[in-house]
Amino acid sequence: MEADRMDPQAKAVVDRRAWISMPKHRYALKCFRLLSRPVSWLRNRNVPSVGRTVDGTVPGPAGDVDVRLYLPDADGPFPTVVFFHGGGFVIGSIASHDWFCRHLTRESGCAVLSVGYRLAPEHPFPAAVEDCYAALEWAAEHPDAIAGDGRLAVAGDSAGGTLAAVTALMAAERDGPELDYQLLLYPSTGAKREHESVRTHAGIVLDEADLEWFRDCYYESEIDERNPYADPTNAGDVSGVAPATVLTAGFDPLRDGGRAYAEKLVRDGVPTRYENYADMPHGFLTMRGIDRAHDAIADVSDDLADAFGLAA
Repeated sequence: MEADRMDPQAKAVVDRRAWISMPKHRYALKCFRLLSRPVSWLRNRNVPSVGRTVDGTVPGPAGDVDVRLYLPDADGPFPTVVFFHGGGFVIGSIASHDWFCRHLTRESGCAVLSVGYRLAPEHPFPAAVEDCYAALEWAAEHPDAIAGDGRLAVAGDSAGGTLAAVTALMAAERDGPELDYQLLLYPSTGAKREHESVRTHAGIVLDEADLEWFRDCYYESEIDERNPYADPTNAGDVSGVAPATVLTAGFDPLRDGGRAYAEKLVRDGVPTRYENYADMPHGFLTMRGIDRAHDAIADVSDDLADAFGLAA
């Protein structure tokens, strides 16, 4: 499942980031978030161009939810991809994934609606799920507001990949918005301490303490952790969800959990493309300067374009 060695470009990025440790208590988390804002601003000074971006809000269950709409440089309307950022349900933002969303818009030809959902521990489960599903429902109900043609997909990376899978499950079970596709990028679905990928690769980008901290912040009880709308691997049947791409990374502690969910989708009859980038670490799609990241973004964008019938 992993290559003999990590891609040299990816390893260089991982090594440069090795001095950055995840916060493990609330004061450190507050500082981490504050520092992330100017870092994101600096990183986003030179980003790929798209046709237009629009910052706004959509109604959520506890107030307005921030969103950013990315539109292709073409005449609409467009299919819309509702995107949920990663960060362990604790960190991350619209700004942290701006570069990726711009590439996804350019490569897929779709509009991308990036959602700034509420974060734990201030807002534990199910706050993020509620915000994300509310944003999806709003997008389905207001296509004209987002230059949409009514066709929808969900996408997300890491924790956001889990949120995308959960919103797809909710839409299927609640007779909600009709989805054409779901794009799950190294999702945190079904991650277990006993997985070989955790035992072997914890410490590369994410260590076991990080995973435990994120889990403790997001879930208030074991009952929450076993809820299918927290982790769709707990669902008895996912046969009604949209077709999927599930992408994992060979040197990722979350790899085996993502693969297990892809296998569950296949067992339940959901058309699924699974791909493991054997020489990549967790989070590689947002690591700039990695050639394989650009290739992977192009590949998953092609999946979206194919699902929507946009491919040439």
